[in-house]
Amino acid sequence: MMPPLPPHPPTPFASSSSSPRLLYLHGFASGPNSTKGRAFESRLARLGVAIERLDLRIPNMEHLRASAMTAHTRERIGGERDRAVLVGSSLGGLIAAHVAEVDARVGALILMAPAFGILARWRTRLGALEWNAWQERGWLEVDDWANGGTARVDFGFVRDLEFLDAMSPESPDVRVPTLVFHGTRDDTVGIESSRAWAAGKRHVTLVELDDGHELTTSLPLILAEAERFLAPWIGRIS
Repeated sequence: MMPPLPPHPPTPFASSSSSPRLLYLHGFASGPNSTKGRAFESRLARLGVAIERLDLRIPNMEHLRASAMTAHTRERIGGERDRAVLVGSSLGGLIAAHVAEVDARVGALILMAPAFGILARWRTRLGALEWNAWQERGWLEVDDWANGGTARVDFGFVRDLEFLDAMSPESPDVRVPTLVFHGTRDDTVGIESSRAWAAGKRHVTLVELDDGHELTTSLPLILAEAERFLAPWIGRIS
């Protein structure tokens, strides 16, 4: 893993000649071909802008590791002089925020229903018996939205996330311009987590939508607002 870089102030990149790379980070049990990822790619392609849809099922679905997702994202930014804007959904939003916290090459974030507090939420949803069973047997069966059917996720995913959370006890400390979209009817990642995270941060804009976790109904609005938000970083967008 690359060593952490110091945080930097929220200032956009200077010109289109130094346009940042755009990277899309999908959510838990999703994949690079997700609906939102493809929608962002299509919208930006019409503007002559590319976005790379990362595959965060690393090293595979059964042995997911947030630390590996973070390292992979930082690798895809490029070299020391390269810059990036990260677009993340759910778990991908959490990973994007963690990357921005430690890597000064990230200039801005677009987060959709970011999964802040994911472990506490899973503990509550599963209940003590099922949580302990996951730990004891070593795996949990979950829906696999990317490939269909179900998949197993080992308890090492939890241990790895706990280590990542320990590095950011007050939640990801992001200092760059950030646009957050969250549905008020989200029953997977409650909007309260985004409200709490955005509170008091002048560089964070929270857009509350009458939608659920997938934000499918709100996608046209999200894409339009994201395009406007990206204008200072990508000169070719007017």
